[in-house]
Amino acid sequence: MAESKRRGKDAIDEQLENDALDDGGALNDADLDDADVIDLDDEAGTGGGGRAATKEKAKAAVAKSKADARAARAERGPSVLGRFGRFIREVVAELRKVIWPTRKELLTYSTVVIVFVVIMLTIVGGLDWLFAWGVLKVFGGKK
Repeated sequence: MAESKRRGKDAIDEQLENDALDDGGALNDADLDDADVIDLDDEAGTGGGGRAATKEKAKAAVAKSKADARAARAERGPSVLGRFGRFIREVVAELRKVIWPTRKELLTYSTVVIVFVVIMLTIVGGLDWLFAWGVLKVFGGKK
């Protein structure tokens, strides 16, 4: 706890490294704010403008690391686990859009489907029997 309250170059570097590791190695703009950059010239009492230069260097480093990370990701594409995770997220998102039927609707729809299947089965079975009987009559069967 005492280390996180310590103000100085080492504490800031350590915090930036930890934040970068937490984010998968890439620094974000949110990782740097005005309080994170210390003007070493002002601490020494010179009153110079080192703070702006240090902040610009830090932002440039962050931008470069972001660009490098994007380029590396674009080259190799998403990993198998990344693609699987994306698939699962998309499935869950689609399932949230589904309007689920009530129990009464489900029973009604199921009954309609079963009755339709029985009717179609009867029609197809009857036609099959009729054609088989016709073929046996035309081509001669056992008499």
